[in-house]
Amino acid sequence: MFDVLHDALGRQPSPDRVVVIATAVAALLAVLLRPVWKVMRNFVTIAHEGGHALAAVLSGRRLSGIRLHSDTSGLTLSRGRPNGFGMVITGLAGYITPSLLGLAAAAILGAGRITILLWLLLILLILMLIMIRNFYGVISVVAAGAIIFAVSWFADPKIQGAFAYAFAWFMLLGGVRAVFELQQSRFRHQAPNSDADQIARLTRVPAIVYVGLFVIVVLGCLAFGVRLMLGPVGQLVG
Repeated sequence: MFDVLHDALGRQPSPDRVVVIATAVAALLAVLLRPVWKVMRNFVTIAHEGGHALAAVLSGRRLSGIRLHSDTSGLTLSRGRPNGFGMVITGLAGYITPSLLGLAAAAILGAGRITILLWLLLILLILMLIMIRNFYGVISVVAAGAIIFAVSWFADPKIQGAFAYAFAWFMLLGGVRAVFELQQSRFRHQAPNSDADQIARLTRVPAIVYVGLFVIVVLGCLAFGVRLMLGPVGQLVG
């Protein structure tokens, strides 16, 4: 047990550059290929709704529950004032959370803490599972947790490293696609109650301003993430 904790808390060697690039290509294909994206987008939705939930709690609202749906949409319910700072922050958090999570993952990987990243993700999923209020949501979160647990507990360090980098890339790239899908749906008048439109009604600021904010954040995270993960690799980070 102590050996396991020592290995987890210690630094692990980063994958070779070719592996880091290969995981980036794999993540990009997962985002660009529609049949794959339809499945993989569930993981972006988990991060999205988790972001709403965390923002609601941090802003003083009472979290009621989270629902994840088979069409990759989701819903986070919280109690409190129907307007004001808490509602705005909660609404803003969703679309930027996958990219922020990807950037945080890239930073942790840059410090050589691969196993710690996987364990942190598992803890976050367990905390989220407590608030899931529908069957599909439970299945989605449990499945994601089972995959991460299996990799962190049974896989060798090389597989762990490749998986962790693939996760970071996918969150960074998936966060970008999700925001552009949001604006595409709004342009087609298919999302009158999107996060951006709900915040717009609360603040009387045009929704496109918030979409633009989302774009800036997700592209900024991607740029910083690329710099972190395509820096010096293939050696133990000191």
